[in-house]
Amino acid sequence: MRFFEDIEIGARREFGSFTFTAEDIKRFAAQFDPQRFHLDEEEGRKSLFGGLAASGWHVAAVCMKLLVADGKRLTAEAAARGEKVAVWGPSPGFRELRWIRPVLVGDTVSFSNQVETKRTSEKRPEWGILQARNTGTNQRGEVVFSFLATAFVPRRNAG
Repeated sequence: MRFFEDIEIGARREFGSFTFTAEDIKRFAAQFDPQRFHLDEEEGRKSLFGGLAASGWHVAAVCMKLLVADGKRLTAEAAARGEKVAVWGPSPGFRELRWIRPVLVGDTVSFSNQVETKRTSEKRPEWGILQARNTGTNQRGEVVFSFLATAFVPRRNAG
Protein backbone atom coordinates (compact mmCIF):
# COMPACT_ATOMS: atom_id res chain seq x y z
CA MET A 1 0.00 0.00 0.00
CA ARG A 2 1.05 3.57 -0.52
CA PHE A 3 2.20 6.17 1.97
CA PHE A 4 0.21 9.33 2.70
CA GLU A 5 2.59 11.50 0.67
CA ASP A 6 2.11 9.30 -2.42
CA ILE A 7 -1.67 9.68 -2.56
CA GLU A 8 -3.22 12.45 -4.61
CA ILE A 9 -6.66 13.98 -4.19
CA GLY A 10 -8.78 12.81 -7.08
CA ALA A 11 -6.91 9.52 -7.50
CA ARG A 12 -9.33 6.79 -8.58
CA ARG A 13 -8.95 3.05 -8.15
CA GLU A 14 -11.10 0.26 -9.57
CA PHE A 15 -10.92 -2.74 -7.24
CA GLY A 16 -13.20 -5.45 -8.51
CA SER A 17 -16.66 -6.58 -9.48
CA PHE A 18 -19.18 -9.16 -8.35
CA THR A 19 -22.27 -10.72 -9.94
CA PHE A 20 -25.13 -11.26 -7.49
CA THR A 21 -26.92 -14.61 -7.92
CA ALA A 22 -30.22 -15.65 -6.37
CA GLU A 23 -28.37 -18.21 -4.26
CA ASP A 24 -25.88 -15.63 -2.93
CA ILE A 25 -28.64 -13.13 -2.17
CA LYS A 26 -30.76 -15.66 -0.29
CA ARG A 27 -27.80 -17.14 1.61
CA PHE A 28 -26.65 -13.74 2.86
CA ALA A 29 -30.19 -12.63 3.68
CA ALA A 30 -31.03 -15.81 5.60
CA GLN A 31 -28.07 -15.20 7.88
CA PHE A 32 -27.92 -11.41 8.17
CA ASP A 33 -30.99 -9.60 6.73
CA PRO A 34 -33.98 -11.97 6.59
CA GLN A 35 -36.48 -9.66 4.97
CA ARG A 36 -39.03 -11.14 2.56
CA PHE A 37 -37.80 -9.33 -0.58
CA HIS A 38 -34.27 -10.70 0.00
CA LEU A 39 -35.44 -14.28 0.55
CA ASP A 40 -38.21 -14.98 -1.96
CA GLU A 41 -38.47 -14.14 -5.68
CA GLU A 42 -42.25 -13.62 -5.61
CA GLU A 43 -42.04 -11.34 -2.58
CA GLY A 44 -39.26 -9.44 -4.33
CA ARG A 45 -41.40 -9.00 -7.46
CA LYS A 46 -44.30 -7.69 -5.34
CA SER A 47 -42.03 -5.23 -3.52
CA LEU A 48 -40.88 -1.78 -4.59
CA PHE A 49 -37.72 -3.47 -5.92
CA GLY A 50 -39.58 -5.43 -8.60
CA GLY A 51 -37.42 -8.53 -8.11
CA LEU A 52 -35.30 -10.48 -5.67
CA ALA A 53 -33.00 -7.80 -4.27
CA ALA A 54 -29.66 -8.10 -2.53
CA SER A 55 -29.48 -6.66 0.96
CA GLY A 56 -27.62 -3.36 1.05
CA TRP A 57 -25.46 -4.92 3.74
CA HIS A 58 -24.60 -7.69 1.28
CA VAL A 59 -23.48 -5.10 -1.28
CA ALA A 60 -21.40 -3.37 1.42
CA ALA A 61 -19.82 -6.66 2.53
CA VAL A 62 -18.85 -7.52 -1.06
CA CYS A 63 -17.36 -4.04 -1.47
CA MET A 64 -15.23 -4.52 1.67
CA LYS A 65 -14.09 -7.99 0.62
CA LEU A 66 -12.96 -6.75 -2.79
CA LEU A 67 -11.30 -3.64 -1.32
CA VAL A 68 -9.24 -5.70 1.14
CA ALA A 69 -8.31 -8.28 -1.53
CA ASP A 70 -7.12 -5.55 -3.87
CA GLY A 71 -5.10 -3.94 -1.07
CA LYS A 72 -3.38 -7.27 -0.41
CA ARG A 73 -2.64 -7.64 -4.11
CA LEU A 74 -1.12 -4.15 -4.32
CA THR A 75 0.95 -4.80 -1.19
CA ALA A 76 2.31 -8.07 -2.58
CA GLU A 77 3.20 -6.41 -5.89
CA ALA A 78 5.03 -3.54 -4.12
CA ALA A 79 6.91 -5.98 -1.88
CA ALA A 80 7.90 -8.06 -4.91
CA ARG A 81 9.39 -4.92 -6.48
CA GLY A 82 11.39 -4.37 -3.28
CA GLU A 83 9.49 -1.24 -2.27
CA LYS A 84 8.85 -0.24 1.32
CA VAL A 85 5.20 -1.04 2.02
CA ALA A 86 2.97 1.25 4.08
CA VAL A 87 0.86 -0.59 6.66
CA TRP A 88 -2.38 1.32 6.94
CA GLY A 89 -4.12 1.82 10.25
CA PRO A 90 -7.75 1.23 11.09
CA SER A 91 -10.69 3.19 9.81
CA PRO A 92 -12.29 5.55 12.31
CA GLY A 93 -15.55 5.15 10.43
CA PHE A 94 -17.57 6.13 7.41
CA ARG A 95 -20.36 8.53 6.52
CA GLU A 96 -22.99 9.05 3.89
CA LEU A 97 -23.84 5.38 3.29
CA ARG A 98 -26.38 5.23 0.48
CA TRP A 99 -28.14 2.36 -1.23
CA ILE A 100 -29.12 4.30 -4.32
CA ARG A 101 -30.69 1.63 -6.55
CA PRO A 102 -31.65 -1.97 -5.90
CA VAL A 103 -29.18 -4.70 -6.81
CA LEU A 104 -31.18 -7.51 -8.37
CA VAL A 105 -30.40 -11.08 -9.39
CA GLY A 106 -27.87 -11.09 -12.22
CA ASP A 107 -26.59 -7.57 -11.60
CA THR A 108 -22.83 -7.18 -11.79
CA VAL A 109 -21.56 -4.38 -9.58
CA SER A 110 -18.12 -2.88 -10.18
CA PHE A 111 -16.52 -1.11 -7.24
CA SER A 112 -14.15 1.85 -7.15
CA ASN A 113 -12.97 4.58 -4.85
CA GLN A 114 -11.80 8.12 -5.36
CA VAL A 115 -9.76 10.17 -2.89
CA GLU A 116 -11.69 13.28 -1.81
CA THR A 117 -9.63 14.76 1.02
CA LYS A 118 -6.44 14.19 2.99
CA ARG A 119 -4.86 15.86 5.98
CA THR A 120 -2.23 15.23 8.63
CA SER A 121 -3.55 14.03 11.96
CA GLU A 122 -3.19 16.73 14.62
CA LYS A 123 -2.85 14.24 17.50
CA ARG A 124 -0.71 11.68 15.64
CA PRO A 125 1.52 13.51 13.13
CA GLU A 126 3.04 10.21 11.97
CA TRP A 127 -0.37 9.47 10.38
CA GLY A 128 -2.43 11.10 7.69
CA ILE A 129 -6.20 10.92 7.46
CA LEU A 130 -7.65 10.10 4.08
CA GLN A 131 -11.26 10.24 2.92
CA ALA A 132 -12.35 8.38 -0.20
CA ARG A 133 -15.74 7.94 -1.85
CA ASN A 134 -16.43 4.25 -2.50
CA THR A 135 -19.03 3.48 -5.14
CA GLY A 136 -20.64 0.48 -6.77
CA THR A 137 -21.88 0.78 -10.36
CA ASN A 138 -24.04 -1.81 -12.10
CA GLN A 139 -23.61 -3.15 -15.62
CA ARG A 140 -25.86 -0.37 -16.96
CA GLY A 141 -23.54 2.33 -15.60
CA GLU A 142 -25.90 3.26 -12.75
CA VAL A 143 -24.43 4.02 -9.33
CA VAL A 144 -26.16 1.67 -6.88
CA PHE A 145 -24.09 2.12 -3.70
CA SER A 146 -21.91 4.80 -2.15
CA PHE A 147 -20.20 5.74 1.09
CA LEU A 148 -17.44 8.08 2.26
CA ALA A 149 -14.70 6.13 4.05
CA THR A 150 -12.00 7.47 6.35
CA ALA A 151 -8.67 5.74 6.96
CA PHE A 152 -5.43 6.33 8.85
CA VAL A 153 -2.51 6.23 6.41
CA PRO A 154 1.11 6.21 7.61
CA ARG A 155 3.31 9.11 6.62
CA ARG A 156 6.70 8.35 5.15
CA ASN A 157 8.23 11.45 6.76
CA ALA A 158 6.41 12.36 9.96
CA GLY A 159 8.90 15.12 10.82
